[in-house]
Amino acid sequence: MNLIISKVIGVIIALFALLTLFMSASVIFDLFGIRAKEGNYVLFVVLANFVCGVIYLVAAYGFFTQKRWTTLILVVAVVILIITFLGLLLHIKSGGIYEPKTVKAMLFRISMTTAFIALSWYYGKRKIIFNKKKS
Repeated sequence: MNLIISKVIGVIIALFALLTLFMSASVIFDLFGIRAKEGNYVLFVVLANFVCGVIYLVAAYGFFTQKRWTTLILVVAVVILIITFLGLLLHIKSGGIYEPKTVKAMLFRISMTTAFIALSWYYGKRKIIFNKKKS
């Protein structure tokens, strides 16, 4: 059961990662006209999301292979996102242009990453406990 749940979570994170990478790369490299559709995007937010997309792919691999470091790498992603969010708030406060949906998207991404951390920690801890009982 643990292995199935871990793989399902891995697929969800992988899909989230691929969507994140596609959208971020499309804005960064102006692919498919997405940059124009995004309006007043904030480049450092898009770059941070791109980096986190790569981290999510690595975390998806960690879920598939049930690695204990998965939680740590997701913590790195949420730290990047929180620092980026604080930077976005400073950008907004200083009068920088932005889209209001960016604030909502950042809060959503931080929440999702925090949920992934909780799942990783929970299933990683259970794996350690079950492995100790088998010994």
